[in-house]
Amino acid sequence: MSLMKIFDTAGSGMAAESLRLNTVASNLANADSVSNSPDSAYKAKELLFAPTRQTESGFGTQNIGEGSNGVRMVGVTESQQPVETHYEPGNPMADGNGYVYGSNVNPIDELVNMISASRSYQNNVEVMNTTKQLMIKTIDLGS
Repeated sequence: MSLMKIFDTAGSGMAAESLRLNTVASNLANADSVSNSPDSAYKAKELLFAPTRQTESGFGTQNIGEGSNGVRMVGVTESQQPVETHYEPGNPMADGNGYVYGSNVNPIDELVNMISASRSYQNNVEVMNTTKQLMIKTIDLGS
C-alpha cells in the first residue's frame, strides 16, 4: 500500500467516526423526549458500516483489484429495546389512559459509544500524522 492510500483509508475512518459521533449526539439529545404512543417514541439509532475497496480512479467500489481500503455507512438501525412507559395523566402528551412513552436511549451506552468513536477518530488522526512525518523524512533523505 502506498503512503498516499493510507490517507484515503484513515480519512474514510475519520468520516465514519464523525457520523457516529453525530448519531450519538442525536440520541443523547432525544434521551428525555416523550410521545403519546410507543410507536412514535424516539428509538436509539445506530449506524451500520461496511469495508470498501475503492478503484484506482476513485469511482465506485469493488472487492477485487488494486485500490485503497476504507469504510462506508450502509444503513441505520433502531434499537429494539422497549420504550419507557410512565403514568402522567396531567402531561399534555399523555394518551387516553394517561401514559406517556419515553425514548429507549441508554445515556450510559451512548457515552461509552461517544468515547469509543472519539478515540477511534484520534487514532486515525495519529495514523495520518505519522504517515505525513514518514513522507517528510523520506523527502529529506533524498535531498
